[in-house]
Amino acid sequence: MKPRFWERGMRSQSGIMKPNRMLPDGARAGLRKLGTAGALLCVMLISSQGAANVYLTEVPDYDWWAGCFGTASGNLMGFWDRHGFPDFYTGPTSGGVAPLTSGGANAGIVSMWASQARLDGRPASQYGHLDDYYAYYESTDPDPYQAAGRVEHPPDCIGDFIGLSQWKWSNMDQECDGNIDGFCFAYWDSSGARRTDYVPGPEAGLPARDLPSGLRAWTQYRGYDCTVFSQLTDFNPATPPGMGFAFNDLKAEIDAGYPVLLFLQQFAQKSRPLGPLSRVNPTLHGMLAYGYYVDDDGTQFVRYRTSWASGDNRFQAWGSQPWEAELPVRGVIGYHPRPRLKRWVLANSQLTLEWDGPSVALYDSTMASERPVHGYEVEICQSLATRQFKSVSPVMTERTYTVTNCPSPAWFRIKLVTRTGAEMP
Repeated sequence: MKPRFWERGMRSQSGIMKPNRMLPDGARAGLRKLGTAGALLCVMLISSQGAANVYLTEVPDYDWWAGCFGTASGNLMGFWDRHGFPDFYTGPTSGGVAPLTSGGANAGIVSMWASQARLDGRPASQYGHLDDYYAYYESTDPDPYQAAGRVEHPPDCIGDFIGLSQWKWSNMDQECDGNIDGFCFAYWDSSGARRTDYVPGPEAGLPARDLPSGLRAWTQYRGYDCTVFSQLTDFNPATPPGMGFAFNDLKAEIDAGYPVLLFLQQFAQKSRPLGPLSRVNPTLHGMLAYGYYVDDDGTQFVRYRTSWASGDNRFQAWGSQPWEAELPVRGVIGYHPRPRLKRWVLANSQLTLEWDGPSVALYDSTMASERPVHGYEVEICQSLATRQFKSVSPVMTERTYTVTNCPSPAWFRIKLVTRTGAEMP
């Protein structure tokens, strides 16, 4: 969804402002009603104190470019580029490290999800995502590469892998045809169960891809691997009782250091007519959740990036009401990148290992403290017949370790450990 909803409000001394269009009755105390252009906005002012106020640090806040899910995925992968996966973005912008914003000198970062000739160091003769697939927002015209009679470029950015703006598929999951410009699609398990590392079948067309499978394919293209899951929210009317992704699941993801993509869509709208076409993508919006707040009365809120560079203080109560762009959250997409051993040197019976992997900090505003989430153990096995690994290192936040008096033969592996603040050194 492209349009932005500009909101004016007030901030508490802690700097936190929570806009909410539909709050539970018990949470309405202390609300101020402020006029906006043609709308009435409710904001709740909260302090940094509460039952819980936790969020991940250094999460990019990019402005909309060529699609909300491209932008939201850019925020996600920009986060991981800054937190342990430096090969996700290696372009010239910001010294090769994904910046926190996409304005001014950082504008080239949009090439991570929407490549284009002459953008971010790309040669003028090398067509990219925007050149081949994007005409204008919600365009139903043939893709530009087809109109020009040329072969499309090999996939090289997030948008290419998630099917963004590519008109190639029909009757996706028996819902819609797509994808029109600025849009992509996600397949869901209608039972409300979590679907992990799912790849669509060929029924809708080839190459078979959607948002979750495309994120994994792009990660592998960048030389890493990951686990991706999708799941309908527990408040989605189509989700059977007792199933679906709940607020406690979101808390668990954030506490473990993993932002979560939010897939916004009207529950009853699976397609819509647009221009000459009868069943295109429904109205959608994509955002990135990276924190949560639980009020003293137990009301549960999610902190998120809007994909419109809206700043740090965007919250919404966990529920089926509209969140942004007048759309509720149909489901979520979780993303867990895996560590990768990148260098090893054996000299004088000393083995030095180096690896990439999650390296995330979690800030607890209630406690006014920040802690690392991820640690690592190096484990050794001296026989593949038994595969009995044992630790040869303490749990550490560093991503390098030297094993002294290294035996031979020996096999090593890096174990990712998610620990509490009390356990992490």
